[in-house]
Amino acid sequence: MADDYRQASLGIWEQMAAGWEDDRHAVWEASRVVGEWLVDALDPKPGETVLELAAGVGDTGFAAADRLGPSGRLISTDFSAPMIEAARRRADELGVSNVEFRTMDAERMDLEEGGVDGVLCRWGYMLMADPAAALRETRRVLRPGGRVAFSVWADPEANPWGSVLTRSLIEHTGAKPPDPHAPGIFAMASEERTRELLDAAGLRPVRMEHVEMEWNFDSPDDYWRYVMDLAGALAMVIRSMPEREQAAVRRLTEERLKPVARPPGYRLAGLCLNVLAE
Repeated sequence: MADDYRQASLGIWEQMAAGWEDDRHAVWEASRVVGEWLVDALDPKPGETVLELAAGVGDTGFAAADRLGPSGRLISTDFSAPMIEAARRRADELGVSNVEFRTMDAERMDLEEGGVDGVLCRWGYMLMADPAAALRETRRVLRPGGRVAFSVWADPEANPWGSVLTRSLIEHTGAKPPDPHAPGIFAMASEERTRELLDAAGLRPVRMEHVEMEWNFDSPDDYWRYVMDLAGALAMVIRSMPEREQAAVRRLTEERLKPVARPPGYRLAGLCLNVLAE
């Protein structure tokens, strides 16, 4: 089942790459506070090697690259080749040159043991088929004294942009609620669960903090375009439905978001659990 999930997930993120590239500026502006927390916590030094996992279009790693200097190296990785190509273009856009791009599965890294000083991962571990395996691999590739800084989505109630859509989809289709520990955006929302995974991987949390952010959309139409272009497995499920069914899920979602969408525009709160571990 895990292999089936990995293959399906790869297909999803290969299709999502174009949307993430198109919306790269908006996504980074919304998540900048999260990414900068990770980079500050990791505190990369000139000459070090930093690995970014599930990098997407790469902005979090690129925020660290300047601190590494010309003698340092960023290894930007994702298991989706189209995401890596999008990250290459983003690096060119930003003028980042001290970076190596590699297509890589975080659960099965093609890297030597103890070869990197730090690891970054924004919104990746929670979506992996086996986050425990990915964290063990993270530990394996870290040098003694190395550290990992990562972010996962926190309490679903504090993230209505995603939880309301998920509940609306479940209600409309009659599907069973997912296993809370199954891969998904809230799979590591619990601090206890995250600590257990770290402990099993031989990693010790140094800092665990909730970091607030906000998604800003011009309108409900803009939010729905984001859902369809960027929302991973949720987007693929909705895309596969007849248009009439899609419209019904959208109506239900927008009705439930009205009490929490803060004007102007369509602003929706987000809350991440950010972690530094060694």
